Amino acid sequence: MATIMSRLNVNIDHIATIRQARRTNEPNPVSAAVICELAGADGITTHLRSDRRHIQDYDLIALKQAVITHLNVEMAATDEMIEIALSVKPDVVTLVPESPQEVTTEGGLDVITHRKAVKNAIARLNDHGIFVSLFIDPDPRQIREASKLGAFQIEICTGNYAQMNETPGDLTVRKTKEIGKEVDRIRGVARTALREGLKVAAGHGLTYRNVGPIARILEIEEYNIGHNIIARAALVGLDRAVREMLEAIRFSRALG
Repeated sequence: MATIMSRLNVNIDHIATIRQARRTNEPNPVSAAVICELAGADGITTHLRSDRRHIQDYDLIALKQAVITHLNVEMAATDEMIEIALSVKPDVVTLVPESPQEVTTEGGLDVITHRKAVKNAIARLNDHGIFVSLFIDPDPRQIREASKLGAFQIEICTGNYAQMNETPGDLTVRKTKEIGKEVDRIRGVARTALREGLKVAAGHGLTYRNVGPIARILEIEEYNIGHNIIARAALVGLDRAVREMLEAIRFSRALG
């Protein structure tokens, strides 16, 4: 297959999480976005949740003005969110599932069950020149439905893969085999997506430790990673944290 370049979008939600803990104005997500771009990030990702637990509406307006690479806004496929997206006009909107009680997104969007809402959201966003990505589980049925609905891209949820890798030192032969099967499943749906004419991204729970096997799936061209980078940044600084993730992805991809 032809070589597909990779991109890293840094999710800066948890910069806003720190700010909202004290309801103050620091740290500023826009400042974080600029640092990420200067460190080599190819784009900025952020999630506007209905409960506004971290990113606020005014953050999106400021980010749209400041980001010079690529702004990807995650949101639910609701009328409220679509209206905000049409006003802000990010480069890409990624439609995700959302539950008020969840700590973080718990899995992919079921585009088959929610076909009508997703189709309507895609049509409205496309009419205003906004590309749409769908955050979905590595399921071929979901991929094919995403293509039928006119999505530009799918983002494969790597949450199950990431969970398998959570316990350090637990890489028994059986566990390693299970992880390998999950990587193969992700690779398979990435290839299916390409055949369906979709761009392919991946994200959710990816870390410096586990990103390697996913980075070696050459069909994936975009990685959306946030929490682990921000956690690392708390110790070594955001610039270094972004550069280290870029290095981890590019080194592993070169081996792919």
